[in-house]
Amino acid sequence: MPQSFKNQFLIALHALKGDYFEDTISLILDHNEDGAFGLILNRPLENRIEELFTNLTLPIACPVFAGGPVDQSRVFFLHPSGANFEGSMDIGSGIALTTSPDIITAMEEGTAPENLIAFLGYSGWGAAQLEHELADNTWLMTPSINEIVFSTPCEQKASKAALSLGIDLNLMPTKAGHD
Repeated sequence: MPQSFKNQFLIALHALKGDYFEDTISLILDHNEDGAFGLILNRPLENRIEELFTNLTLPIACPVFAGGPVDQSRVFFLHPSGANFEGSMDIGSGIALTTSPDIITAMEEGTAPENLIAFLGYSGWGAAQLEHELADNTWLMTPSINEIVFSTPCEQKASKAALSLGIDLNLMPTKAGHD
């Protein structure tokens, strides 16, 4: 495989109008010859983390997001790198993914990392699917930035990521130039 898109943002373009991914920004957590795996970063849910894990006795400041349309009963956590949990995976740009139950224990003990975000479900692409969608101008890809993941308000994440490449999403054409 010539290039991995791991640790990149995918910003939905006009081609996805009316689609599940309309107006989303996703972080690609893994990408290989079998496909890609990512989480949507700007779809907050009303759920509180205590509703997902009823054994938590303390209120936890951990927002919950819809990570994507696949397996919405699974929970994934993004947090800054450095906090090592069993099964943590360093994505790059100071971002780590954890699915391990020991992060719940850390939340109960008050030792969970700051900037912890929970996601229900994930986004997945089959072999070469993401590459084809990129070639069809479905997505704008940018390098991931820790600050956008953890500190930028949801409604600004996509525009701020695009601006990191000097692109103003408000000026993007609604159709690609090579139909």
